[in-house]
Amino acid sequence: MGLFRRGGKDADDELVEAAEPDEQVDERPRTTGPFDVEDVDDDLPRVDLGAVRVPGVQGMELRMEVDNTTGTISAASVLFDGSSLQLQAFAAPRSEGIWDEIRAEIAESVAQQGGSVDDLPGPFGRELLARLPTRSPEGRTSHRPARFVGADGPRWFLRGVITGRAAVEPEAAQVLERVFAATVVVRGNDARPPRDLLALQLPDQPEVTPTQEPEQPDFDPLTRGPEITEIR
Repeated sequence: MGLFRRGGKDADDELVEAAEPDEQVDERPRTTGPFDVEDVDDDLPRVDLGAVRVPGVQGMELRMEVDNTTGTISAASVLFDGSSLQLQAFAAPRSEGIWDEIRAEIAESVAQQGGSVDDLPGPFGRELLARLPTRSPEGRTSHRPARFVGADGPRWFLRGVITGRAAVEPEAAQVLERVFAATVVVRGNDARPPRDLLALQLPDQPEVTPTQEPEQPDFDPLTRGPEITEIR
């Protein structure tokens, strides 16, 4: 059985039994995904998180990031073998994608904060390899890498942020890239302005309490908050 961790900053972690871990993500070519819910034609087990359905991988942790201000879930993160993939889905115009614009804005934001960025080809098209400035408790400044990948779909945009070894080591990135490629986006039919964050929800699991704040790029416009963690 898998384990679902629940707890908080002032409570001891508790492990409870959860569903059986899903099978490994299949080896389909990565350029075929991510998918729109209307187009997916496989039977790969996925975790339903509302706007996204994420394939399960043996040994992964699934973290739901909660906005401290609104209490809403702002992102989902898959952690695997020392690396992470943060997922967020947004509304997009019917006529055109928004990844080109968003890449340029991310690059400008990173540069303004003293980092650097390269716009490179990747398995999902153009992506960014950023070097984000960080400061240690001793006051030393260093840089840590992060890969920004994106996929434009029918009236939606899916963004992924890969950190850890997978940001710079191709072999370490393979599993998280397959997770991104096999993710399904559920846009819905309601009218939404472009870049509106599509609503995420908790998986069908026992009630949980938020945990610590995630380590993600701090220039992101969305406020980061506590997490809810599922261990598969």
